[in-house]
Amino acid sequence: MNDPETIARAYYAAIDEGRYDDLEALLGPEFVHDRPDRTLDGATRFVRFMREERPLTDTTHEIDGCYRNDDRIAVRGRLRHDGEDLFSFVDAHTVENERITHLRTYTG
Repeated sequence: MNDPETIARAYYAAIDEGRYDDLEALLGPEFVHDRPDRTLDGATRFVRFMREERPLTDTTHEIDGCYRNDDRIAVRGRLRHDGEDLFSFVDAHTVENERITHLRTYTG
């Protein structure tokens, strides 16, 4: 069984490495991503956004810390591009049955 931190870290690795099938496998079918600029409903819709619609696909997530409370984990980090920080973030993941079911992103 994978713990929520391992699942959250796998989520960022899948995005950063362009492994979109792996990304979708980490998400529950009713996955919702609430972010400052939009809400994406459903795992398939979210993966399509990550694969085809986000402005930059050659970014990396630098994780600075993970904080767990039962089936929830908060991840603090920075989105990087070409060696530069684009912005900092805190992602609050809800994990149920080893899948991410909800993600709320806060940026700064």
